[in-house]
Parts: sequence; C-alpha cells; structure tokens
Amino acid sequence: MNFAEWEPVYEQILAAFGFERAADERARDVLESLVSDRACFDTETLGGRVAGDTVAVVGAAPSLAAEVDRAAAADHVFAASTAADVCRDHGVVVDLMVTDLDKNPETAVALTRAGTPVAAHAHGDNVPAVREWLPQFDLGDTIPTTQAAPVPPVENFGGFTDGDRAAFLADHLGAGSLVFVGWEFDDPGVDAMKAEKLRWAARLLTWLEDRRDERYAVLDGHRDPL
Repeated sequence: MNFAEWEPVYEQILAAFGFERAADERARDVLESLVSDRACFDTETLGGRVAGDTVAVVGAAPSLAAEVDRAAAADHVFAASTAADVCRDHGVVVDLMVTDLDKNPETAVALTRAGTPVAAHAHGDNVPAVREWLPQFDLGDTIPTTQAAPVPPVENFGGFTDGDRAAFLADHLGAGSLVFVGWEFDDPGVDAMKAEKLRWAARLLTWLEDRRDERYAVLDGHRDPL
C-alpha cells in the first residue's frame, strides 16, 4: 500500500466522520518529533520472518477468549489493542501489537521493552496519549504509524482501526494468508461511533481481500465495497 492508493479512501473516511486532516497531520508530526532522533524498528526485518506465512489478525471482540486457540495455530499473531492481553493471558505469543494507545498502553510499553514490536498510531485526537506513552517505549521495537501522509520514520501501511491496520501491515510484510480471530462487526456492546468504525473496518477488509484475491469468512454478510 502506498499513500497514493490510500489517500482517496482516507479522504472518504475523513468526510464520513468529520475528522480534520490537519489534526491527523499535527498528530503525525508530534509522533515524528518523539521518534526521529533514534532508530525505530525495521519492518523489513519482520517481513523476512512473515513472508509467505499465515498471520492471525486478532481483534478484541468478546468472542476472542473462546477462539484464541485459532490464533495459536497460525504462524504469527498480530494483535489489536486489548487482544494482546487476551492472547498473552491464554499463553499465545504475540508477534506484533497494533494500537492507538486508547486502552492498554502499559501492555504496549512492556512488549517493546521485551523485544516485541508494537505499531503505535497517532491520529487527531490521541496526541496527549502519544506524548505521554511514546517516551516510555523502547523505540528499537516501535513502528510509528499515521493515517495521513507518511513522514519517515512515521509510516502508513493503510487501515483505519487497530484491527484492520494490523491486516494491512501483515499484507505489507508479505503474509501468505490471513486468518481473522476475535472479530465481531455486529458487536451490540459498542457505541454508535465504534459501530461505524467497525463498518469501515469491514469495508477496508473487503478492499484488502480483493487486492489479495482472497476471501475472509469473517466478512460473510458484511461485505460493503468502497
């Protein structure tokens, strides 16, 4: 995914939610200022391990605990937000965490310090969390990301929510196949904003499966092309 491909979709997302592009760019710049003077994680290193393998893209739906063994069966586990905690609580090794720091930033800090890469995302309304938590990360295992135009070392692999960003990152790294564990697009326990974000996640994964010429069972009944 390059930004020229991503930008038209990004503009649709901004319009749908009323988000300001300038706010995302300011957040990106804050993130860049916190990481630019030190070497961040080299994603190509992870790509060399992931290419051709099966990656479990693990979401944080309430069903995750009951199906976490499916994640353990994959070659690699990319966990979104609190899904990382559920996996670890069940003895499943997490190979990458994707987070915008809104729920369990302590887990993200601990993972980087233990040598597990974390994709830490900055967007328009999480700048305080970025300022608070990024200085505590081991930047050698941090992948800084944005949904706006990338400014190295801050990258944009595509995706909007933690979960679909994990899928787009796995795609970027050359994953041979993706399996989705702990996803519920119709989760009744979420508020209206989160429900709309889940609808966008489904749209983005529909786009991704078309790009990869795959079909993901998790999208059955939820395909909504961009």
